Amino acid sequence: MSANHNILRFRDVTVHYGRQPALESVTLDIPCGSLTAILGPNGAGKSTLLRACLGWMPLTRGEILIGDAHPEHALPRLAYLPQRHAVDWDFPITVRGVVEQGCYPALSFWRSPSEQERSRVDRAMEELGLTALSGRQISRLSGGQQQRVFLARALAQGADIFLLDEPFSGLDLAARDELAHILVSWEAQGRTVLAAMHDLELVRRVFTRGVLLSTRLVADGPLAAVLAEPSLQAALPPREAARQAEAAR
Repeated sequence: MSANHNILRFRDVTVHYGRQPALESVTLDIPCGSLTAILGPNGAGKSTLLRACLGWMPLTRGEILIGDAHPEHALPRLAYLPQRHAVDWDFPITVRGVVEQGCYPALSFWRSPSEQERSRVDRAMEELGLTALSGRQISRLSGGQQQRVFLARALAQGADIFLLDEPFSGLDLAARDELAHILVSWEAQGRTVLAAMHDLELVRRVFTRGVLLSTRLVADGPLAAVLAEPSLQAALPPREAARQAEAAR
């Protein structure tokens, strides 16, 4: 596959926390328009990989390219959905107020959103089924609705690459099904999604590609190959690897 079809390119990416490696010598390509799960045990570097894409984690070695640019020159293309526990859901802001935050990087402090930006917010809210909830406080929404609000904010930003950190965590079954449907439809529309995940049952149901980490890259590519028994045994503790391999049969 040529570089033109790879929207995210990692070359020898190494990140340290102090002296401890969080990622070590990771080289891989994420194809444009793919729905990719980042997998691995706790401490494998899943969230670190996402934060490195955003430029939040300094690289000890290597480089990350967004298309042909380094992340600092391509940030408008990247939208990030944090883990739910990292969000202050009691902050007094409406649904529309959150979605409009997607326009903030392009706004100066002294001006309001333009007509084009307001239209982008409207389209994002309509796509995620939030128009009727526009004036509701974010704290009064269900978990699934709150996740849809943050996805709408990402769309309003105008991004085409979506970095999601444990997006299904804390959601009930109905909300998980709803979010799965959204992500599958995004892949069909050619949007690129890279999501840190721990629930392999959900991963098998929703995602088409995988990246398996254990600080180093263990496997990447089509999901069936990434979740094959040899890869799981290389990445997971022996007991967990055996359990996952049995579940896959």
